[in-house]
Amino acid sequence: MANRQVPVTILTGFLGSGKTTLLNRILKEQHGHRIAVIENEFGEEGVDNDLLLQERDEQIVEMNNGCICCTVRGDLVRILGDLRRRRDAGELAFERVVIETTGMADPGPVAQTFFVEDDVADHYLLDAVITVVDAHHGERQLDEHREAQEQVGFADRILLSKVDLVDEATRERLTARLRRMNPRAPVRPVHFGDAPIDQILDIRGFNLNAVLEVDPAFLENDDHSHDDAVSSFVFRSSKAFDPVKLEDFLSGVIQVYGPDLLRYKGVLFMKGSDRQTVFQGVHMMMGADAGRRWQPGEKRGSRMVFIGRNLPQDTIVKGLEQCLA
Repeated sequence: MANRQVPVTILTGFLGSGKTTLLNRILKEQHGHRIAVIENEFGEEGVDNDLLLQERDEQIVEMNNGCICCTVRGDLVRILGDLRRRRDAGELAFERVVIETTGMADPGPVAQTFFVEDDVADHYLLDAVITVVDAHHGERQLDEHREAQEQVGFADRILLSKVDLVDEATRERLTARLRRMNPRAPVRPVHFGDAPIDQILDIRGFNLNAVLEVDPAFLENDDHSHDDAVSSFVFRSSKAFDPVKLEDFLSGVIQVYGPDLLRYKGVLFMKGSDRQTVFQGVHMMMGADAGRRWQPGEKRGSRMVFIGRNLPQDTIVKGLEQCLA
């Protein structure tokens, strides 16, 4: 592991959604993983009572299942660097990192850290953003708080907590709303933090070569609509893109709408290439890579999903259409 990037999972969710319950399980269950958990908020109850008694800004506590818990009030870049140095020196042993964001936070700046800070990007790999949504209070929180919507928009996986407190109709209505907001994130129930570890770790949600999963039914009509600031749309085309036109157009889009673009990702059919092009972005950072070769007889085409705040869907779609060869 010393020569590989350490995978990092960002755990987010609105206040009271159940993040602390999930963290407690990660820190105390005998799951066989050695995880460093960075907890950056002192809520009503911390992940360990002993942590709340410390007067220092940071305190690292090793758990009996091999996990490490670090409470952070300071700079994330600094603490990641400190953890890496102590790991390299043999003082700490961990294979991956889980970062909990504060309940009122937009996870975007945390995610961006792994792209804009060279030292962090060299040693850590952002694996996925996991968002916990409270089934009992989720509708109201999404109605009233922009942060709750952004947490959903950034998610690679959505864990629906407190499902035992709502009836089936309420759960289905909230699930449909979450899928409309973010069609690329599977929604799974979680009971008192009891989510399978493989639904949280090694998802590779930020991996350019990960499979792009878009719910084909998310655009279907629904009787219960919401005026969510965060929404999504998918662009599909069987025609090839002109690479130069597309790059110019997407560069312009992120310059104008970058702050409101939460996540965007796609598998593209490019003129003159026998490989898929896989691209993704977070806010104003966009990257692309060569994917697998198109197979003989395979129907070629592009699929792109955009998730953001008050995005001008018609403008972006028309611009993409003008980039087709």
